[in-house]
Amino acid sequence: MMRGGTSRGLFFRSEDLPEDRDKIAEILLSAMGSYDPTQIDGVGGATSLTSKVAIVGPSEMPDVDIDYLFAQVGTREAVVDFGPTCGNMLAGVGPFAIEAGMVTPGDGETNIRIRSVNTGAIIEACIQTPDGRVTFEGDTSIDGVPGTAAPVILYFRDAIGSKSGALFPTGKTTEIIEGIEVSLVDATMPAMILRARDIGKSGYETSSELDDDRLMFARLEAMRREAGRRMGLGDVSDSVVPKIMLIAPPEKGGTITSRYLVPDRTHAAHAVTGAVTLAHCVATIGTVTDDLTETPHQLPAEIKIEHPSGKLDILLSANTAGVIRTARRLFAGEVYITEYLTHARKAA
Repeated sequence: MMRGGTSRGLFFRSEDLPEDRDKIAEILLSAMGSYDPTQIDGVGGATSLTSKVAIVGPSEMPDVDIDYLFAQVGTREAVVDFGPTCGNMLAGVGPFAIEAGMVTPGDGETNIRIRSVNTGAIIEACIQTPDGRVTFEGDTSIDGVPGTAAPVILYFRDAIGSKSGALFPTGKTTEIIEGIEVSLVDATMPAMILRARDIGKSGYETSSELDDDRLMFARLEAMRREAGRRMGLGDVSDSVVPKIMLIAPPEKGGTITSRYLVPDRTHAAHAVTGAVTLAHCVATIGTVTDDLTETPHQLPAEIKIEHPSGKLDILLSANTAGVIRTARRLFAGEVYITEYLTHARKAA
């Protein structure tokens, strides 16, 4: 189990799991205890941020070191979604791969090319490896995580069109869904972005304040499903993609404020992949961000996204988005799967 950025979850070697994703899902649901929202019978943390899984193995692709398959394991329902990826968990993939013997470390720093199996994106991770060993100790702090740790630098290459093949899958920078102006954007994570004020919010609410408004979530879910259809993603009723971002002007010297929905709850901080998508939206003329930020529409640019736990900085250029995260190994061992319970509850 590792913390990656502002997320936490189990890391598996791909060779230790079956290839069939339905069977993988059964294993993960049992491991996390996702047959009950408390996850009391598993090792999940009963939140979307702490019910995640990274499945890691050597890649057969040329010029790629590691394949990373992400799984979002449900907390309210016994479901596993392999559709999205997670940029925070990605911060732990490089250190895990080195310590698992999949990558030979360099002396000082080790650069690892990682393929996101979920999206096909290629990410380069720079891991601190003094004396040829992974270190998690360092002086880098990120908002949403206490203390400091060694930096993990992630470079997202050619992120545009992760699922749809285009930054704006519909060909429009803005459009109307159920009377509200939105931007439908796809850069590492397809998303529906809208101004918080247009749905009766300030954009500065806490995560719990937003989560209490279930009528708002119901309205946004109907919009999200239509957004998914327009973006060419089909029926997204059983998927967490596209995600939703409620945006507002910055309050604390940043570029823009965002509340990231996952999508039936509010992220306690902000997803890295969603931040990359929002950064591309900010850097494009004619989107819903135009009247909320003074950032010039030119690259390269440093875009600071304010979120409930602080800020997340994205260094955006024409072909690359860079972000600094940290990671920590929490424990290693065996997690026990209750096969009888898995099948019995699934049948029930």
